[in-house]
Amino acid sequence: MKAAPKTFSGFDRQAGRAFWLLLVFCLACRPGINYADPVSPRFADSASVVRTGSSHDTLRIVSFNIEYARETRRAARLLSTAAALRGADVILLQEMTAPATKFLADSLHMRYVYYPAIYNRIMRRDIGNAILSRWPIAEDAKLILPSRSRYAKTQRIATAATIRFSNRSIRVYSTHLGTPADLGWKGRVAQLQSILDNASAYPLVVIGGDMNSRDIGRIARDAGYLWPTDTIPKSNAFGRFDHFFVRGLIMPGVAAVGTHRVPRSISDHSPIWITLRVR
Repeated sequence: MKAAPKTFSGFDRQAGRAFWLLLVFCLACRPGINYADPVSPRFADSASVVRTGSSHDTLRIVSFNIEYARETRRAARLLSTAAALRGADVILLQEMTAPATKFLADSLHMRYVYYPAIYNRIMRRDIGNAILSRWPIAEDAKLILPSRSRYAKTQRIATAATIRFSNRSIRVYSTHLGTPADLGWKGRVAQLQSILDNASAYPLVVIGGDMNSRDIGRIARDAGYLWPTDTIPKSNAFGRFDHFFVRGLIMPGVAAVGTHRVPRSISDHSPIWITLRVR
């Protein structure tokens, strides 16, 4: 007996139209607006700095992705009280806004520089990278990274700063590479390589941040960098996604780097930290 042809209800047809309309909307409307100017917007301040913690030959650096800068008050308490984090000389921050960066810098009595990468239409806020420092920031820059998101076409950036630490200049980068959903391995390699290229002019370099990769440190290591975070405890649910790459500075020992676990309610990333000695 021949089967009756399949028919669709009015609800099925409406659901199908809604699906295709939603798909077209997602493809046509970008969730982020790129800040394509290589020098702006820029936010910075050098007021009321208090130096605590490190000696004049030891540098302590923290990197923290504070998930859309939503829990900055709790992050400020954490950065000022946790033994592994408090008194850091430099703090590298990702997924920040300008007001949140200023709040943290003021709370911790640190200088700062911040560049947003995009305006996120979904979150209704700028998103970018910041550097906080207890030492003078001699210069700073916004690096627009290659390999935009394959779907949203949004860009990634690194915020760079040259820190005058004692009598030495140290180049630091707050970095947020694309996610695996944004682009493949080659795209993230191209982004990191552009930072390595910029850093080639500086003898003392620390690159840190959310790399969205467990093993991209191999690229930095092949370029002559130390990769001290390759075996630290995981920094988010997917593993060791946050890293430091170091050139020209000394690691005092294996106990000089680590992850400070935080509740998921503060961020989807835990901060990482490192202590380095300047030659």
